[in-house]
Amino acid sequence: MSPKNLNALNKTHKFLLNQLKDKQTSKIYKKFEENLKLNEDFIVAVSGGPDSLALCFLSKIYSIKKRLKVKYLHVDHKLRKYSTKEAKFVKLLLKKLSTNLEILNWIGKKPKSNIQSIARDKRYALMINKAKKLKINNILLAHHKDDLMENFFIRILRGSGLNGMVSFDQITNLQNINLIRPLLKFSKKNLEYITKKVFKNYLEDPSNKNDEFKRVKIRNFIKNLELEGLDNDKFSLTIKNLKFANESIKYFVEKNLKDNSTISNINKFVILNENFFLQPEEVVFRSLTEVLKTVGKKYYPVRGKKINNLLYQIKKDNSFMTTLGNCLIKKVNNSVIVSKER
Repeated sequence: MSPKNLNALNKTHKFLLNQLKDKQTSKIYKKFEENLKLNEDFIVAVSGGPDSLALCFLSKIYSIKKRLKVKYLHVDHKLRKYSTKEAKFVKLLLKKLSTNLEILNWIGKKPKSNIQSIARDKRYALMINKAKKLKINNILLAHHKDDLMENFFIRILRGSGLNGMVSFDQITNLQNINLIRPLLKFSKKNLEYITKKVFKNYLEDPSNKNDEFKRVKIRNFIKNLELEGLDNDKFSLTIKNLKFANESIKYFVEKNLKDNSTISNINKFVILNENFFLQPEEVVFRSLTEVLKTVGKKYYPVRGKKINNLLYQIKKDNSFMTTLGNCLIKKVNNSVIVSKER
């Protein structure tokens, strides 16, 4: 290591250690370290908001202590006029940690509707592609406890079932890349405390104040519920109990997939036999959803209404062919063949 780089590293270490002298910061970091338990190199997704900057700070300390390599990525969606300027601002903020931020650009036609959902999918796609090039299997995301609550109410509005309402797991695997959420036990207030103390500044996303977006409406709704006495601890207990019930159903879904489906690695298709569809309704629904998600290589599952329509067609017709979720679905006699749509 050159004297210049060694000096920069020493300054970073000193800066980080000084921050940990603060009792609240130290307490938050210790909890973060206990939650993460990662011994492999990783990537951190950085938006520039207080949540992701807090994650940058905590993960930087973690990487030094564990002697792990870490890469910081920011996606410039180019959906707003000043997005490129904002990306450069975030890059400058991370220099405080002697950390280089790589900016990934979303090139191509931009959506006019369902903007946040499409942007999220594109963001994951860009980061996963980069992770594969770097041969790094882990991406850290800054979702926190408040996001968990927002997601719960959003799924209720969509008519989601039990799995949908509690599907914000700490680790999700997509295309053999682990998407890790080490902040799910932290409140936004904890993370804002870290960011204000360390960085003094952060990026304000104007979409967070635009009540045309469903998530913003839900956020405001939750604030009103808190004024009426919504208890975060009781909410967490409710989620925990629902997850216990959900794990029981998952067991039978996995059993159904194991016993009643056949995967062809050569031709890359899945055959679902007749017994696959003779299980309890929720088990069949989830099993088919998982098959479509895996074969179609989609991060988010196909909407429930479309799955129900497909199941009705499977039950009604002896033979048919259709497409859904990047998959080609074909029924032949009593079996269903699912392959990647070309």
